[in-house]
Amino acid sequence: MATSVILKLVCVMVASMVMTTPHVEAAVTCNVVASNLIACITYLKSGGAVPSTCCSGIKSLNAAATTTSDRQTACQCLKQLATSISGLKTGPTSTLPAKCGVSVGYPISASVDCSKVQ
Repeated sequence: MATSVILKLVCVMVASMVMTTPHVEAAVTCNVVASNLIACITYLKSGGAVPSTCCSGIKSLNAAATTTSDRQTACQCLKQLATSISGLKTGPTSTLPAKCGVSVGYPISASVDCSKVQ
């Protein structure tokens, strides 16, 4: 009988731990990345002047990516977006954050290892 009581107590403790553990949702998703960078597409295809709306999106995305997980997610999303949009030029793509006054801490390229992004 004591074993049964202990087992029930352990089950109640585990259930309460699961129910009280906060659910953390990532601040950065691929939808967030895409919506922040939509204004940059023309620049990334043809160069020229960087639109102010593009830089606003870059700055917003950088501000949203506060954790290592967020930055790694953003990196993966950038790589996915880059392969899905034809005609992107590597020059404008790699220099875009700097032109907007943002340091992302890793090179923007198709070969970057996102798992190493801090």
